[in-house]
Amino acid sequence: MKNLKLIFILFAFIFINTCKENSEKKEDQIKSEVQKEDTQEVIKKVTVILEPKSESNASGNAVFTEENGTVTMVVKISGLDEGEHAIHLHEKADCSSPDGKSTGGHWNPTAQPHGKWGATEGYHKGDIGNFMVDANGDGSITFKTDQWCIGCGDPTKDILGKAIIIHKGYDDFVTQPTGAAGGRISCGGIIE
Repeated sequence: MKNLKLIFILFAFIFINTCKENSEKKEDQIKSEVQKEDTQEVIKKVTVILEPKSESNASGNAVFTEENGTVTMVVKISGLDEGEHAIHLHEKADCSSPDGKSTGGHWNPTAQPHGKWGATEGYHKGDIGNFMVDANGDGSITFKTDQWCIGCGDPTKDILGKAIIIHKGYDDFVTQPTGAAGGRISCGGIIE
């Protein structure tokens, strides 16, 4: 009988210690998961509808996603003439005018000359470049940069409050201040 009590006490001791260890492991696991959530960067995303301008049929959408300090822009558009077309960010998210000129000039917060993205001579933060459109009038472009942000408040990087413009022609990367890209045929304001 004495041995039975001793065995019972031993099992109770083992059971209590095992429960305590499991509880501590669960607490550590929960703390670890909370710390992971705290250190994970928030992914920001803005979708922009591109509407026709200058009596064109050019429409589509642009999706801007910011993750780990890099903004990715994916644009899909249709209703364009086949060939090369320029795409730029402009100063204001105001697409109210029929010709898209209510957006102002190219977004140029660092007061650089117009040029090809990354050019040592300089370029506007809105000088994205050109993309190709197929015989069906469909085009797309994907562009990534760490020189933009979505809603960070830095006036030299923040694309909120700007507009995306598709031009009738292509950017020659030389002509100041626009690249001689032609009329504005599609517009979308980048707003939350």
